[in-house]
Amino acid sequence: MTTLREIVKDRRVYSVDAARTVLEAARYMMEHNVGAVPVLREGALAGIVSERDIMNRVVAVGRTPGTTVVSEVMTANPRAVSIDESIEECLFIMREFGFRHLPIVDGRELKGLVSLRDILMRQAAEIERQTRKAAS
Repeated sequence: MTTLREIVKDRRVYSVDAARTVLEAARYMMEHNVGAVPVLREGALAGIVSERDIMNRVVAVGRTPGTTVVSEVMTANPRAVSIDESIEECLFIMREFGFRHLPIVDGRELKGLVSLRDILMRQAAEIERQTRKAAS
């Protein structure tokens, strides 16, 4: 059974501070080519902000990204999963609650973020490996 530890072991952890502006967060996300980032307050997970949050809670309602603070538009207190959680359980949580991203923690320490795409690509690769193995 594959765990999140295997998915994030070689990844850099991306996050933004809750006091940053939405403009700073959007530029950070663009620079690192990520669609969502965990939000930290004093080093602890406080929320998550995604491209969709920025579009729906800032742009579409006419707020100014350069003066709007991330903590005002983030999804606060997101559901987080343990680094030792199985991929199957993450997929269940995402499907059950409609999440596209889950912060990954080890105790109170942020270890990364897993996306629905990460999980589906991992499962697709596993199916492909099994198919090749069966064909040989």
